[in-house]
Amino acid sequence: MYLALINLPLLAALVVWFMKPGIRRARVLPVIGSLHLALVILALTTTYRLRPDAWFRLDPLGGWILLVVSVLFILCAFYAPAYLALRPERDYAVFGVCMLGFLSMASLTAASRHPGVLWVGMEAMTLVTTPLIYYNHNKRSLEATWKFLMIGSVGLALALLGTFFIAYAADLGGLGEPLYFDRLIAKGSAMPANWLKAGFVLILVGYGTKMGLAPLHTWKPDAYGETPGIVGTLLAGGVTSCAFLALVRMYSVVAAAGQGEFARGLLVAMGLLSMAWALVFMVRQHDLRRLLAYSSVEHVGILAFGLGIGGAATRFALFHVGANAMVKIVLFLASGNIVRSYSSHGVQEISGAIRRVPVSGWLFLMGFVAITCSPPFAPFVAIFGISTAAIQSGHLVAGAAFLVLLGGLFVAMGSVVLPVLLGVPSHTRTRTPYRDTFGTTAPAAVALLLALVFGLWLPRPLDALLTRAAALAEGRP
Repeated sequence: MYLALINLPLLAALVVWFMKPGIRRARVLPVIGSLHLALVILALTTTYRLRPDAWFRLDPLGGWILLVVSVLFILCAFYAPAYLALRPERDYAVFGVCMLGFLSMASLTAASRHPGVLWVGMEAMTLVTTPLIYYNHNKRSLEATWKFLMIGSVGLALALLGTFFIAYAADLGGLGEPLYFDRLIAKGSAMPANWLKAGFVLILVGYGTKMGLAPLHTWKPDAYGETPGIVGTLLAGGVTSCAFLALVRMYSVVAAAGQGEFARGLLVAMGLLSMAWALVFMVRQHDLRRLLAYSSVEHVGILAFGLGIGGAATRFALFHVGANAMVKIVLFLASGNIVRSYSSHGVQEISGAIRRVPVSGWLFLMGFVAITCSPPFAPFVAIFGISTAAIQSGHLVAGAAFLVLLGGLFVAMGSVVLPVLLGVPSHTRTRTPYRDTFGTTAPAAVALLLALVFGLWLPRPLDALLTRAAALAEGRP
């Protein structure tokens, strides 16, 4: 079952590569996305015996993240044929292979039981998504590609070094190979504290770079600014979610070893720093895509802050992974349509988008309302839960700073977004032939609907899955 989740997209990538050129290559994506989502649901709802020496297992923590990524992928997959039909000059084969490679490596990362295999999955994900950033084939996208590859690789090198430190601590504690996560958590108290602390610092910096935590986020503005909206969606909702999973896996080992307080302090500090950094660069931002990049910096900061607060906040941080991913689908796909209509992503060149592309404009407006944590959307539930847990657990200063930063971010983002959407269209602006179609708007509309539904009601199976995932994240079996 777990190998099928990894191998199905890889086999499909081979099929796409050897297919005859044409839009049919893009139509493979929704088929594979649907099959993959069905396999994820089957794996989460089927109970069967696991071999003790199995290297892969979809536990509730990995299952929740992979479920989010699979839903995100399938919505992007249904958007892809309509998008690629507008870009007939580009190579559909490379695009399809990289998309499917991302899904395969996300599955490997989520199902891995070993920190080394998890690292391999994150490194392979970096390599397979790199060509997508160069999709526009211009000087700025080439620069963004190199930044993504080089900065991400340095971050992952540090994460690998931190993993070695954890492995050495396990060896000193008498725990031999294989270093499965469940064995590390069970024997964590025997591992030396100094090596664990040093390892976690390196892992936080390493996987924090892939997440885009400030000040390690420097690849994000360029990568998000120079890629198509569909690729930005994969980065903001997929790659960052998998990097957060990698960080949570290693945090659970440190917490089980009794060093949770040390790790939580670092996470809270990094989370608040990311939110403050995003606020500074959102003010008077002149690029729509870069605005979304700094929004992503903000929201990975929220994830780190929630994990650092611990307790009930951990569950809401994991819930925010899904809430943020759904809204990022709306924002990136709708912004892609708006940018295409104006042939620019500079906010000074865009005004009155709701009048020119009404469906995309309204979707983007609702996405802005949702991503700034306004009710009744899912991000509001997550933020309310994290802030309440922070105050109730005695983190009054951190909780107050968290709420103040959220208010500032709402104002900063709104000052840029509202004129873009609600301003008066100028007749001197570039007008392209693009108009909203069902294929380019329906996936974003479905994502917005999911964000609304989960803000009002969470099905009992998902609630139970989140509860079990939060326990694993804190090092509890």
